Order: sequence, then C-alpha cells, then structure tokens
Amino acid sequence: MDAEISTDDVHELVESDADVRIVDIRPEPQFDSGHIPGSENIPFHTLPSRVGELDGAEHVVTVCPLGKSSVQAARLIGSYEGVPEGTRVESMAGGLSEWEYELESSADAERDAPF
Repeated sequence: MDAEISTDDVHELVESDADVRIVDIRPEPQFDSGHIPGSENIPFHTLPSRVGELDGAEHVVTVCPLGKSSVQAARLIGSYEGVPEGTRVESMAGGLSEWEYELESSADAERDAPF
C-alpha cells in the first residue's frame, strides 16, 4: 500500500475520468444501495480469490464505510504478486462516511451561495 488518499483527491479522480480502479469492499447489498460513481464491488471476504481481476491496473483505490478495512484491502492488493511493480494502491481516508459528508457539505455550500 502506498498511502491513504483524501476524499477530495478521489473526487478529482472521478471528475477527471482518470485511469483508476476504485474498489468498494462492502458486501453487495450495501454497494447496491449507493456507491462512488464508476467504482466496482469486490467484497472484502472475496478479495483474496478475486485480486487477480486487478491485474494490469496502474492505480487502485480501496473504499469502505470508515476507511479502516480498506487499509487492509489495499495492503492485500499491494502484496499480490500479480499487481505490477509501480502500481499505486491507496485507501480512501475517512471512507464512505467522509465521502458522503463532503458531498453534503458541498451541496450545502452551493445552496447557501448568494449567486
């Protein structure tokens, strides 16, 4: 794992349509109820058997509800021998709760703007 990435930086990656794989490690029903646009669901318990699906990725960001389990997922992905050297593997700091808070804050700011 390289580091943690802020929700602001993940927003920028999503908005810029960057070449990044965002891996949501929550169970499928939670993923289906809402997720980061463009993210893919690989539940944590299936990650060891599915990590090969990330072969060839240049940048991987793992996400979970609070940003704790995604650190472990990022470490697992980073240690997988099929992930090429130089692949950037990060965990989203603060998790989806921080992502949702940032979205709500920016929506509030837009509503409160005088113009």
